[in-house]
Amino acid sequence: MPLDPQTTAWLDQEDAHLARVIRQHRWAVQYVGAGEEDDEPCFGYTIGLFGLGHPELVLVGLGADTTHGVLQRVAEDVAAGRDLVPGELLGWDDWEGRLCVEVSPNPGEVVLGANRFYQRPPEFSVPAFQLAWRHADGSFPWEEGYPCGPACQPRPGTWRA
Repeated sequence: MPLDPQTTAWLDQEDAHLARVIRQHRWAVQYVGAGEEDDEPCFGYTIGLFGLGHPELVLVGLGADTTHGVLQRVAEDVAAGRDLVPGELLGWDDWEGRLCVEVSPNPGEVVLGANRFYQRPPEFSVPAFQLAWRHADGSFPWEEGYPCGPACQPRPGTWRA
């Protein structure tokens, strides 16, 4: 279905802005607020790391400021040459949190803006890693007794944008 001219013009402006940000900073962070459906959590993801030869990064269930800050920090490491590996634990001395790198099996349903930027259809999506975060009690979502439940941090492949 073709878009109306006003929507097309708006998308062109958004595309141009995103390209400027990525040219200047090497990546951008896209934040998506929670949707109307129960399976639509808030999340953020990078756009631009695929152009550096790395999967994009996704962080689910945290607020906009935290999501942006964490993704910026991990993206800086990637841009400096670090290749993340599924199962790897990430952390920093000045941050109490920990992250676990997981493969996103359905990136075509999650990183929509990255696929638009790279002009890729969902079935040939850019790859993505979901960064699972450790709850304040020290547990990850796959561990027994995880207090937050799947509503705040759904497992990779169980949700979509």
